[in-house]
Amino acid sequence: MKPSAWAVVLALGLLIAAPAVAHAQGSTSQPQVQLGRNYPNPFNPETTIPFTLDQSLWAGGKDPVVSLRIYNILAQLVAVPILQASGELLDGIALAWNGTGEYAAYWDGKVQGTTREAASGVYVYQLIVNGQAHTKKMTVVK
Repeated sequence: MKPSAWAVVLALGLLIAAPAVAHAQGSTSQPQVQLGRNYPNPFNPETTIPFTLDQSLWAGGKDPVVSLRIYNILAQLVAVPILQASGELLDGIALAWNGTGEYAAYWDGKVQGTTREAASGVYVYQLIVNGQAHTKKMTVVK
């Protein structure tokens, strides 16, 4: 392809993507939830998943309801991590403000309800805060 043709393709791509980018930057009405990358990734045998909740989630006087679940690529529930510092399962719990909004979940790499370690492969973890889902993937390597 000629250089001028590449320029046209690039320009069209930017024009198509530009409204979506502008819209995403302009939407500040919803409270911020940031789901971090698990570390280490890939991991064996355990991992930590950081997430941050904006203080505005507590503005209404109610604690946000939070769940974190780990699924395999067949969308089967593999585990529910625990909240570091408290040891509670992150399954529909109301989180109190901790002063920073920064939290971390811990997964020991075991299939829930067993002593069996999760197999090598790609997994999906999903954080749900007040019904709003945030999803990322992670890799287990043995």
